[in-house]
This record gives sequence, structure tokens and C-alpha cells, in this order.
Amino acid sequence: MGRASRLASLPERLGEKLLGIRKALNITQAEILNELNRYGDFGTLTQNIISDYEKNRREPPVLILYAYAKLANVYIDILVDDSLNLPAEFPSKTKKLG
Repeated sequence: MGRASRLASLPERLGEKLLGIRKALNITQAEILNELNRYGDFGTLTQNIISDYEKNRREPPVLILYAYAKLANVYIDILVDDSLNLPAEFPSKTKKLG
């Protein structure tokens, strides 16, 4: 499967949500790299890749989506389902499902 076909199926709001999490946490792309690495070893992850995720230019692996969800204290469904919205507060005090 080529890259174009995978990006065609990428949730439209995923990048917006990943950017929203980072902005709500008031951290830079460099800082989010450190935060994401608390949930896995993403040594090859760079600021450019984070930028591509936030602009929906690249599809993040499921483990990175999991790390974002853990940071925001939301279920991963919220990130990948365009019909669900992020909670207004981050990190959520209680785990949120849309």
C-alpha cells in the first residue's frame, strides 16, 4: 500500500487534535518530544515529524497516538474519530470519551 492511499484515509481532524493537545499543554514541539518519550522510545521522532503530524502530512503510528492520548488523558478514539471532540481541559481530570 502506497503512502498516498494511507493519507487519503487519515482522519481529517487528527492533525488539528494533535496540535490542540500540544497547544493546550502550552509546550513546544521540542518539549512534546520529551513528553511522548515518557510512553515509549521514539528516538527517531523529530520536530519536523511532529509538524507533519500536526499538519496531517504524515500518519502517526498507533503507539504515538497512544502517547498523545495518555498525555491528554483521553481515549485514543477521540483522536481518530472526526465526530468526537477533544475535552476543553488538558490533561483531562477524568479520562474522556468524546
